[in-house]
Amino acid sequence: MAELRLRMLAAVMAFATASCCCGGLPGGHRQARVPERQPDVDGAGPVLPVPDHASEPAAPRRHRGQPGSARACADAERDASGGRGGVGALHGVPVLLKDNSATRDRLNTTAGSLALLGSVVRRDAGVASRLRRAGVVILGKANPSSEWSNFRPVESGWSARGGQTLNPYVLSSSPCGSSAGPGVAAAANMAAVTLGSETDGSILWPSSANSVVGIKPTVGLTSRSGVVPITPRQDTIGPMCRTVSDAVHVLDAIVGYDALDAEATGAASKYIPPGTTPKHSPNNEVKGQKDRGIDAQNQGVYKNHLRTMRQHGAIVIEDIDIAVNMTDLYTQETIAMNAEFKISLNAYLSETYCTPPSGHLQKS
Repeated sequence: MAELRLRMLAAVMAFATASCCCGGLPGGHRQARVPERQPDVDGAGPVLPVPDHASEPAAPRRHRGQPGSARACADAERDASGGRGGVGALHGVPVLLKDNSATRDRLNTTAGSLALLGSVVRRDAGVASRLRRAGVVILGKANPSSEWSNFRPVESGWSARGGQTLNPYVLSSSPCGSSAGPGVAAAANMAAVTLGSETDGSILWPSSANSVVGIKPTVGLTSRSGVVPITPRQDTIGPMCRTVSDAVHVLDAIVGYDALDAEATGAASKYIPPGTTPKHSPNNEVKGQKDRGIDAQNQGVYKNHLRTMRQHGAIVIEDIDIAVNMTDLYTQETIAMNAEFKISLNAYLSETYCTPPSGHLQKS
């Protein structure tokens, strides 16, 4: 029961953080800045090393080479389009992807493991492709933290390729996993938005630990094609950002049907109302939603957030009695995930052009 309460607490903390930020700066992405990395941030290790010109960004058409002017130019081009075409809704927005989302460029996709360093994928992951069409600038990959999305039992926030990712607020505190890299990168302002993945808490936990807004989409709402998998029954891809507004805009860009993940996205896509997310006002976005929260007694901050949610139309259900044998549940989940991981990983590897040469690990 203690573990259950911790997991549920992490989920509510992530949503509570989102509620704190929902009155954020107008203009969303336009207010995000990417300052030069400070020496103390360099040691946090959220961003993996990349070769020069690793990705082909959708850069603003004017003032190249002048960062401030380029940013202003991208904002102006995006505003001028008014969503009518010409440029994408996220035109010029800098993004970091968790290092399990494949990109068909010179960026590596390794899930934090040296075993996949140098592998070449056939195509962008479904979510990466949608982000490119929306006009983002893919800056690079964030340390998946932990390796193989924590399916390999290692220290939270650690991978063989990226090392240990640290919490940017308290270096001795856990950044949580497995999407710690994206969470830390967003918290440290290293990109306007980041993309993480979750199988069992991997977006919600690091969002909570690093004080960012994480959205774990319903399985199938976003494509998992081209993402190093654990299990198709639970894997999902979602945004990790500093504000609710940013997270909603990114989620809106990546949802939808993907023929390469047809079963899951086909089932979910029919529930996506066309164009609804941008049209919602902050007061309408939670109407009719049910939040299955936890007992917030003696947790005044959560009570305040729950009160705010009710004021905006949410139905809050507290004090849930979940009659589940958690030990048995975890045992059964592990059995299923062990089998599905092997099948799913083999399917992912079959879609790569090449894997690292024999002896690669010995030479590294």
